[in-house]
Amino acid sequence: MFADTKAFSGFSVDDLGKAKEFYGGTLGLRVSEDEDMGLLSLHLAGDTTVMVYQKDDHEPASFTILNFPVDDVDRAVDELTTRGVRFERYDGFGMDAKGIVRPEGNEPTIAWFKDPAGNVLSVLDGSP
Repeated sequence: MFADTKAFSGFSVDDLGKAKEFYGGTLGLRVSEDEDMGLLSLHLAGDTTVMVYQKDDHEPASFTILNFPVDDVDRAVDELTTRGVRFERYDGFGMDAKGIVRPEGNEPTIAWFKDPAGNVLSVLDGSP
């Protein structure tokens, strides 16, 4: 039934202006805005679009809403840190000084951070 439909995901934030600056400026994504609808569209690689909408009673997601596979997690963390991004620390994960988890085995190297609305994002090694 839905095999050929172009599904998309969405999530809420508490301030569209801050979200637009963060996703477009800090992360360097192509962002478009529909002011009439009160929506941002994040245009990701692979012709993927994620909708962002403002919600007055927004509560940050308690899980990772977007994962960004990168070629070099260290370089991505260093660059984002220079742009003011702070990386999260979670109990139970062996994180290095940068906040990067370097597991042994098949798990990816990963580091988590939050957008201005408190939603969790990650950079991780390679493709999912």
